[in-house]
Amino acid sequence: MTFSGKIIFFIALLYGIIVAGANVIGVIIPNIFTSNDLTHGEMDGWIQFLNNSPTCNWVQYMTFLVPTFFCIMYVFSRKEKKISHFINLPIAYSTIGISGWISYFILELFYIRIAISQGYVFNVADVLKTSILNLAVEATVTFSLSFFVTETVHRKYVLPKYFSEGNLSRYTGTKYPKVRFLFIVNYVSVTLFPVIFLSTLILSLQQRFDFHIDTKSFYMLVVILAIGIAISILLNTYFSKPLEKIKDRIEKIKEGDYTSKINFVANDSFGELADTLNDMTESIESKTKKILEIQNSIIEGMATMVESRDNSTGGHIKRTSSCVKIFAEHLKKVPEYKDIPESFYNAVIKAAPMHDLGKIAVDDAILRKPGKFTDEEYEKMKAHSAEGARIVENVLSSTDDIEFKKIAVNVAHYHHEKWNGQGYPEKISRTDIPLEARIMALADVFDALVSKRCYKDNFSFDKAFQIIEEDLGTHFDPVLGLEFIKCRPELEKLYS
Repeated sequence: MTFSGKIIFFIALLYGIIVAGANVIGVIIPNIFTSNDLTHGEMDGWIQFLNNSPTCNWVQYMTFLVPTFFCIMYVFSRKEKKISHFINLPIAYSTIGISGWISYFILELFYIRIAISQGYVFNVADVLKTSILNLAVEATVTFSLSFFVTETVHRKYVLPKYFSEGNLSRYTGTKYPKVRFLFIVNYVSVTLFPVIFLSTLILSLQQRFDFHIDTKSFYMLVVILAIGIAISILLNTYFSKPLEKIKDRIEKIKEGDYTSKINFVANDSFGELADTLNDMTESIESKTKKILEIQNSIIEGMATMVESRDNSTGGHIKRTSSCVKIFAEHLKKVPEYKDIPESFYNAVIKAAPMHDLGKIAVDDAILRKPGKFTDEEYEKMKAHSAEGARIVENVLSSTDDIEFKKIAVNVAHYHHEKWNGQGYPEKISRTDIPLEARIMALADVFDALVSKRCYKDNFSFDKAFQIIEEDLGTHFDPVLGLEFIKCRPELEKLYS
């Protein structure tokens, strides 16, 4: 959504008028109870000072230029965040709106000092008490009215019109009022405001008619406030906890985790929502498994088709895949490799059947040749690694599992690289060779050694493991190779 400065200006102006109106109402409410004629004598000196200093009131009222200034600064500063600032207008304007009252109170403290220094006599405690209660009423009214009115307009009209596509979180700096914040606002508006309002009325009556509230009544007021706070905390927990669990679950779904469930049981709308979401994820998981099974079947079918064209490697795909699985299960228990995530090993096992897919592009005359290759034929055969990487990338182009795609491409591309850099196709060496390709290389060569080919007999297990051991540090990763050798009992059992 592209905003013109005109749109931002008019909506910001509209919200500014709403905040200003809330401020006016905030001024009117406390003044309902104010009467200079009936004010208690201890306030006379302060009233006299205000009457004798007409500029004082005007200067104090000028403090409401403070929120105006901050609102303008918020809307028109930092162009790179103008959209997120626009989205956050209700909460920002409502919060900024009470800065005028705070400035007013600070200035009033300054004028109290001036009045005292000029010899005016009054009860400072009474003045402060009245000012604080008035400030609380005014700020509460200003914030509550401005927030709920602007937020209602924002949600019902502005956001649907200018952000019909939703997904507001993509704009950097966008703030989402938490449930706790909404309950605080609700508590202040519904519970605290009436209590403050009532306190202001009582104080006004005390000043007019010189009576006092007993301690019992004061304690009762405190108890009422405490009960209100307790109820608000409980309601906040009632709403926020389920929402947090649902949000966490949706985040996991977004990351591709369909297995975990929302552990929340309740006979209300939240419980119903949690059950619906759990049912939905079970359905998605089931369908995803079917899609993955189809994908795996296609990949295995392609690998089998390639293998069927190669006279020399019958059963190579299945055997190497089994070798990789045995090796991966072993590595999970090795201190140097146990911190690698389970998803990595699962992806390597799943990618193993795809390591020779590139042979589909090799000419039959070369692929089915019973004897040794000529140099030219060997160069053409070596091209299957890079071609395999290209094919795998194309086959998996639409997958959401980026980790698996990367590992599968690396297995196909680099499984013929050597630790000393003399392999192919890229001649990379040591740890520049991806771990998944180093794992595949060991399984691939081992199967080639112990399997019968048209151009050679199978080697014994002793001979095969001897060759691998001799090639540690040249062909194979020396540390990884030693771990592969430790899998000998399981590998021999596989091939027996």
